Amino acid sequence: MHIKITLLTILGTLLMLDGCASVRATDPGDPWEGWNRGMQSFNDGVDDRVMKPVAKGYRWITPDVVDRGISNFFSNIGDIRVTLNDALQGKFAQSAFDGTRFLLNTTLGLAGFIDLAGNVGLPKHQEDFDQTLGVWGVPTGPYLVLPLLGPSSPRGVLGLAGDVAMNPISYTGIYFASSAVSTAVSGGLGALNAADLRADNLETERIASEAALDRYAFFRGAYFSQRNYLVNDGNVPEDDVLNLFDHEGAPPVQPY
Repeated sequence: MHIKITLLTILGTLLMLDGCASVRATDPGDPWEGWNRGMQSFNDGVDDRVMKPVAKGYRWITPDVVDRGISNFFSNIGDIRVTLNDALQGKFAQSAFDGTRFLLNTTLGLAGFIDLAGNVGLPKHQEDFDQTLGVWGVPTGPYLVLPLLGPSSPRGVLGLAGDVAMNPISYTGIYFASSAVSTAVSGGLGALNAADLRADNLETERIASEAALDRYAFFRGAYFSQRNYLVNDGNVPEDDVLNLFDHEGAPPVQPY
């Protein structure tokens, strides 16, 4: 299911961008601004009418310990992607640590619901295929807002396809003989992950929206800044990092 969604997104995006080629660019890194602003408005509408109510309901009915366990579970699945991308980037020592983290949390951490590895000195890393392509020298390309998925770029679309291929949830058809059961399981897990992520970002998104004079420009800048920071493992000038902290020193806002 995830693979089908990704392919449809790529195809639909390429077709729509052809019709937006005549839009006058105001930023050399954003030649498709007309498309992007329209798609952000569409995504915001879906978020306001669907995702935020679902996320608030999820937060209301889910005890903190269960919410934390669900977040840990999906984070643990993500460590498969992290481990593989570590190796593809030549970070073999980190790949070994992240692979150990996954095995420890999957076994003693009850399928990842408990982040046991974090408690014994194996921190969580963030590596994805977009970062790998960046390390290999593939340029980011222009800013691109995808339907439902939000801020991205041509390289980000390729990275997304690679990450989907590294996600075991994408292959539920192998685990279940019935295609209906496979679709239900993969769709259910995808919906749960989306609700959990949106619930975790309710507050940070609100802070970002209230702080930005131009919400669109803020998320565009945040996307490029975050990607550059991750590809270079934080080795960028301080003024190139777009962080937004609250008075208690909350984590930097990420575009959703």
